[in-house]
Amino acid sequence: MLISETITQTASPIGNYAIIVNPKDNVAVVKAKTSKDLSVVLPDKHIVTLQTEVPLGHRFATREIPAGEFVLQYGQPIGTSLGITKGEWITHDNMSNDVPIVRDLPEDLHTPAPEYFAEIPTFEGFKRADGRIGTRNFVLIVPTSMCASHEASQIAMMSEFLHYKRELFPNVDGVVAIPHNKGCGCQDGTNLDIMLRTLSNYADHPNVGGVILMDLGCEKTNLQFVEKYLLKREKEFQKPVYKIGIQEVGGTEKAVELGMKYVQEMLPILNEAKRETFPISELVLGVKCGGSDGFSGISCNPSLGYTSDLLVRSKGTVLITEIPEFCGAEHIVANRAKDAETGRKVYETIDWYKDYASKFGAVLNENPSPGNIKGGLLNITIKSLGAMSKAGTTRVEGVIGYAETPTEKGVNLMQGPGYDQESTPGLVASGATVIVFTTGRGTTIGNAIVPVIKLSSNTATFERMSGDIDVNAGTVIDGTETIKEVGTRLFEHIRQVASGEIKAKAEIHRHREFQFWAEQTVSL
Repeated sequence: MLISETITQTASPIGNYAIIVNPKDNVAVVKAKTSKDLSVVLPDKHIVTLQTEVPLGHRFATREIPAGEFVLQYGQPIGTSLGITKGEWITHDNMSNDVPIVRDLPEDLHTPAPEYFAEIPTFEGFKRADGRIGTRNFVLIVPTSMCASHEASQIAMMSEFLHYKRELFPNVDGVVAIPHNKGCGCQDGTNLDIMLRTLSNYADHPNVGGVILMDLGCEKTNLQFVEKYLLKREKEFQKPVYKIGIQEVGGTEKAVELGMKYVQEMLPILNEAKRETFPISELVLGVKCGGSDGFSGISCNPSLGYTSDLLVRSKGTVLITEIPEFCGAEHIVANRAKDAETGRKVYETIDWYKDYASKFGAVLNENPSPGNIKGGLLNITIKSLGAMSKAGTTRVEGVIGYAETPTEKGVNLMQGPGYDQESTPGLVASGATVIVFTTGRGTTIGNAIVPVIKLSSNTATFERMSGDIDVNAGTVIDGTETIKEVGTRLFEHIRQVASGEIKAKAEIHRHREFQFWAEQTVSL
């Protein structure tokens, strides 16, 4: 027996402990507990011995990486070696965050359209007067400023307690409000435009069957000022709409009583809506991530990406945002654009955000949170390369502003932050009728009017937070399922949630987080 064969027999296959994501990579991502001096066999039969215990989700070098050479994961640079030996744990001590800035974009760029399925699956939804299809049917209370948010919350809470019963109104999903801390006299310019666009699109959302608009009465964003904006699509806005001015009706108590009366009037009307069968091409999927870890870009994000491809090939729409999490990998998205003009818009969107962040003394490289870093996402490039896979592999059809509605089906990129509390409502305001939220470390966020499905990157988090997470992609890490299998399973889960056959766990727990992005932070 050769000496090399003897050594191989004493080492474990690398698949038992770590994952090499791309054949070009010079690192492996740890998936099981390791120890100092652990030896693993690479696919090419070479042996790597770990110099120390490497935590889950982190990386070790599968070969020597000389100083100045790029460290590679996903087949892409994730940093520059400061001198890394074989089997060494990759940390900020031996790898800088420096990666090449790539802005190549062929002038004749043309990405072919996806191959569409001949037979498109169906789901059960609510058809609205403008032809859009909703996945839920809510009464929504919309305060036009923070000054009406308390009353809006009271109306929703008390109406659900006293008047709304699912057994009486089986076709109504509930009475909800979207309280916030904006409006009044503290906003101008793009802040005001974003706020009004977001509130308007929530009121006009296909998941909303009836609306109550509320103001205090003296604020800059009072009903008289915003009514034309909120109802600017008046010919299409064919749903019950009531208005309440708190000062006008005599204060909090009377405003809440009147709001509850309006809700009682709307519930029988909304209950007349019935779910019907529609092609799943009518679905708008928002894709989001939070509490990410080193496994997110290997399991849950690419699994969601496979699901996104299935929906796009079914002629549906996918919305992706979190622009700071494209930094360092934006060339991949830009070169996926349908043409050079769209690709340039991708770059312009990211450059705008970099400039915007710099005005407040921030840089996009600081995006990974302490939890991200602890979970293995050492820098924004690693995070970005994994995050962008949520939107699959089909071409990018368009780039839109925060809370703007896309004009093209397929994959669309929405301007906006990575902050969960602001980016999720932005996707909803842009028209998402269901959201899938991937997470590695675990998150609980939901939305007032759209089901938010959680997809975990690892089995441990799924089991620990089984009351909040809907689907487990950790089976990809465990080796019991492929990305294709998880993505196909997730697609069916989305179809069932969209049809109202099952609820997302965030819905069950009544998570209704809402806040919109304020580009400017000056209050007057």
